[in-house]
Amino acid sequence: MWEREMAVARQAAQDAGKALLELFGKNTVITKKGDIDLVTEADVRSEKILLDLISRHFPQDSILSEEAGEYRHRPERVWLLDPLDGTTNFAHQFPFFAVSIALEIEKQIALGVVFNPLCGECFHATLGGGAFLNETPISVSRTRTLQDSLLGTGFPYNIHHEPDRVLESFRKFLVRAQGVRRPGSAALDLCYVAAGRLDGFWEEGLKPWDSAAGVAIVKESGGTVTTYEGKPYSPYEKSIIASNPLIHGLVVQALGA
Repeated sequence: MWEREMAVARQAAQDAGKALLELFGKNTVITKKGDIDLVTEADVRSEKILLDLISRHFPQDSILSEEAGEYRHRPERVWLLDPLDGTTNFAHQFPFFAVSIALEIEKQIALGVVFNPLCGECFHATLGGGAFLNETPISVSRTRTLQDSLLGTGFPYNIHHEPDRVLESFRKFLVRAQGVRRPGSAALDLCYVAAGRLDGFWEEGLKPWDSAAGVAIVKESGGTVTTYEGKPYSPYEKSIIASNPLIHGLVVQALGA
C-alpha cells in the first residue's frame, strides 16, 4: 500500500539531499525567523525540489512545509515537509541534518521518510509495513532501565526566554540515564530511536513537520510514542516522548517527578 507515494517521497528526499550536499560547507545566505531560528539558501532550494516533485505527482494533495507554509487542497491527504531538519547544524557545518517527508491520510501518518545525505542513510516506514534503514529492517532497542539508556533530546527555539523548565527536564535525565545527547535534528533523533542507536528521546515545542516522519518510523520499528503525560501523540501535540516500550513508562515517570 502507498507504493507510489513512497517511491515519490524517497526520490524527493534523495534529490533534495543532493542539493543540500552541494551547498554544505559553502557560504550560503542565512536569515533569521527568530533569535536562534535560521533559514538558509539550502532550506529554500531543498524545499522547492520537494514541492515541485510532490505537487507534480499528487497535485490535489495538501502540503504543509516549514518555509513555504500550507497549500490547501484535499484535507484528507496532507504532506508534511521539512526540507532541512537541522538548519543550525548545517549553517555551522556541523554534519547532522536531514530531509524529512511524511504523508498524513485521514489523520494518520501513512508513511515517513527521513534521509541523511551525508551518511547516505534513508530511514523509511509505511503504516503496517515495518520500518527500514535503506533496505534493512530496523527495530528499537531492548534496554530495560534508564541507568543503561542512551537518550536524545532537543531544545525549543524559545529556550532563551524560558530556560528553567527545559533545563530541569534535562537535569532529571542527566542523573538517571547512562548518557544524554543533543545532536540538533529531531527527525534523525527519532530515527536513531527506531534503529536502536538511542533508547529514547524527548522534546517539546516541535512543529508537525519536525516529528511526523520520524514518529511513523519509530512506531513501525516497535517503539512507543506519547506526550510527556503519556497520552497518545500526534504531530500537532506540544511534547513528545519516543522510546522502546520497556523504558517508556520510566521516561514518563521521570519527567513528571
